[in-house]
Amino acid sequence: MAMKNRSLLLAPLTGFLLIFFVVPMVWFLSFAVRETEVPRALPRSLEVLTNWQIGEAIPPEVYPALAQDMVEAADSGSMADAARRINYELTGARSALSKASRQVRRAAEGTVFDEQFFASVDPILTSPDLFAVMKRAGATISDHYLLASVDLQRKLDGAIAQVPSENRVYLAVLWRTLEISALVMFTCLFLGFPVAVLLTTSSERVADAILILVMLPFWTSLLVRTTAWIVLLQKEGIINSALISLGLISEPLTMIFNRTGVVVAMTHVLLPFMILPLYSTLKGIPKGYMRAASSLGARPVTAFFRVYLPLALPGIAAGCIMVFILSVGYYVTPALVGGPADQMLSAFVANYTTGTGNWGLASALGLILLIVTSVLYLVAQRLSGGRTISLG
Repeated sequence: MAMKNRSLLLAPLTGFLLIFFVVPMVWFLSFAVRETEVPRALPRSLEVLTNWQIGEAIPPEVYPALAQDMVEAADSGSMADAARRINYELTGARSALSKASRQVRRAAEGTVFDEQFFASVDPILTSPDLFAVMKRAGATISDHYLLASVDLQRKLDGAIAQVPSENRVYLAVLWRTLEISALVMFTCLFLGFPVAVLLTTSSERVADAILILVMLPFWTSLLVRTTAWIVLLQKEGIINSALISLGLISEPLTMIFNRTGVVVAMTHVLLPFMILPLYSTLKGIPKGYMRAASSLGARPVTAFFRVYLPLALPGIAAGCIMVFILSVGYYVTPALVGGPADQMLSAFVANYTTGTGNWGLASALGLILLIVTSVLYLVAQRLSGGRTISLG
């Protein structure tokens, strides 16, 4: 009966998470392998191309089918999306298809839509490459976006190869994202561990005052905090002015619009997420353990590494994975205080969803981030000795 009551109490939260988190996330990630634009806009053309293979003559029936698809797709507004999708793999296809769509709709009654008609519009419209890409993009499931997210592509013959060197972007950006996130994580650990130890060894009054200082960043908008760092770190800012006044430097340091500014601003925002899990774990370690180790002859450093640190590992793992996961998803702070070489993968996801409308590639990049954070969580779980990582 008690178990049934617990299940009823959890039902609202479970339903909320399922409806507003799990379902939207699965729906969004499905765009990484789903093809929707071409099948919706060019169904008749795809039906004609069902048994066609590259290297064979293009079926003449595909041209009138393509013309009819263009008329109906233009009316429904789906032709532009299909042309954009084909253009991802075949440069120039978008303008050619758009031009052909306009001419087909303006053509006089009785016009014959054959190979000659489309060749006169643009030769690309009669090339085997166009129909090969069209057929591949017309499949229900496709690996195009997944391959593109790791700088790979499928050639017209179906073989997988790297994209040209000048177009290889995403693996470098992924590595940069992991590098910045790891740097922020270790900086937060270096600064947060002593604070968490101080919280567990101080009196209740002092600990409360420190906790208030730790929680202060939560009371200020992220945008305000990031903008404040721009004021502080710029060449004419307070920090450079103070260092010059103290005689420590002779000319202003460049601390903004580069990696330094990104790490400083992100560390300021994410430090509480390291301190709180650490404090939660460290306060549960009995103080007598260190005294017992000392009484048995262990030096303070030995006692710390052999007794205290192993017991603190779950808190360290929880704080590190929380900070790392939050860092991986950042894009506002790097966009404001970082330079072009400091933009992270999440900025590309945001641009593809709200800017260019390339939901497939945005979904594939988001899937990569999800896989990376899941793997790192499992690694942190393993490093903590298999104990459950509590993020609270």
